[in-house]
Amino acid sequence: MTQLTGRGPMRSPGAPSHRREVERGFWREIAKGLLAEEAAEVVGASQAVGAQWFRHGGGMSPFDLKAFSGRYLTFAEREEIALLKAQGAGVRAIAREVGHSPSTISRELRRNAATRGGKLEYRASVAQWKAELVARRPKTAKLVANEPLRAYVQERLAGQVTRPDGTVVLGPPVGTWSGRNKPHRKDRAWVSGWSPEQIANRLPIDFPDDESMRISHEAIYQALYIEGRGALKRELILCLRTGRALRAPRARSRRKTWAHVTPEALISERPAEVEDRAVPGHWEGDLIIGLERSAIGTLVERTTRYTMLVHLPREEGWRHKGAVKNGPALAGYGAITMKNRLAETMSTLPEQLRRSITWDRGKEMSAHAQFKVETGIPVFFADPHSPWQRATNENGNGLLRQYFPKGTDLSRWSAEDLDAVAHALNTRPRKVLDWKTPAEALDQHLRSSPPTGVASTG
Repeated sequence: MTQLTGRGPMRSPGAPSHRREVERGFWREIAKGLLAEEAAEVVGASQAVGAQWFRHGGGMSPFDLKAFSGRYLTFAEREEIALLKAQGAGVRAIAREVGHSPSTISRELRRNAATRGGKLEYRASVAQWKAELVARRPKTAKLVANEPLRAYVQERLAGQVTRPDGTVVLGPPVGTWSGRNKPHRKDRAWVSGWSPEQIANRLPIDFPDDESMRISHEAIYQALYIEGRGALKRELILCLRTGRALRAPRARSRRKTWAHVTPEALISERPAEVEDRAVPGHWEGDLIIGLERSAIGTLVERTTRYTMLVHLPREEGWRHKGAVKNGPALAGYGAITMKNRLAETMSTLPEQLRRSITWDRGKEMSAHAQFKVETGIPVFFADPHSPWQRATNENGNGLLRQYFPKGTDLSRWSAEDLDAVAHALNTRPRKVLDWKTPAEALDQHLRSSPPTGVASTG
């Protein structure tokens, strides 16, 4: 049989599986936005099979979805070849009917024929299975073969968070990964957390003369998400900002307007120089909220994306019977507490970096008029349901949720812990800054400005 077919014996395929073109069709439907069960129904597969394809692929197609060129035989053409062969048609007659060259048909009838009965018998299903099996080209992933590259990628994904002096901050203890999405309302490990795109674009900067230290961000995603692809452990997806085991859309929350927003504090009254980001010193701010009314204030500079975190510990008397009814809020982000802590944080900056703050419409900034009198920094509020007007801060809050997940107590972290997390973000390269870090961008602006003060950029 080896002499007749031109290839060695092949193991039995067992139960017939879905053809590769069916799975390709499934992933094309997924690309259109269908759920796994809906896409499976469209291509004629069961919902269980569709869910299995989606789970094993991590929500990503494991192969290229481009259509095959005409030089390859399809399953429909193989079925036609099998019918014509059973009717006694010759190779050239079959070639004319199918639209391929006689040499292609002759090779197909010889190489992909069934051999179980001790003779060559052409059956379309067996021929398709053999063609798909031989067409696979297993290739060693770059992260498997290149140990230094794998170590670099893994360190940027899962490296430890350190304070500016290099001291390691362990962060909260976390449980084992169950193979599903990130733990809901539970702590996550504090890691460097570079995105695959940041890693891929930082490599040429760190290794300009070493071409072996190159990898695309898509290859890193495939190593993380696709089962059996690459050398990275699947649980490292928890080092990504979203922490999802599968790629899925994410809903956005909406915010409500409040009466404390005065006409002169509307975003439409903000200076025009804020829009083009050419002048540093304009900030966007918000809160990230935790359990039991705990919170952390976040500030992101629009030009350099430099991040500062406002420590908001609970006030004395929290949950004590001695708390005054209708007295000041003790949760840590009452209006007065917020004003005082924000003023303390902004006072550490030189004057040229204290131009304005754009906030969302939360009531924690209802003392903004007094804040402006005390600090000279005007506060502007975004329009209702318009998070894109504070896109820089919204993006920063998404990054910070990797360290401070929803549903956790944020009051347990000290100011030094918050500085360590801010340092991790400020020393992470950013695409919008041509892969410089926010700390580097801020230092560059400070050097080019008159020395009116000193800022700590970590």
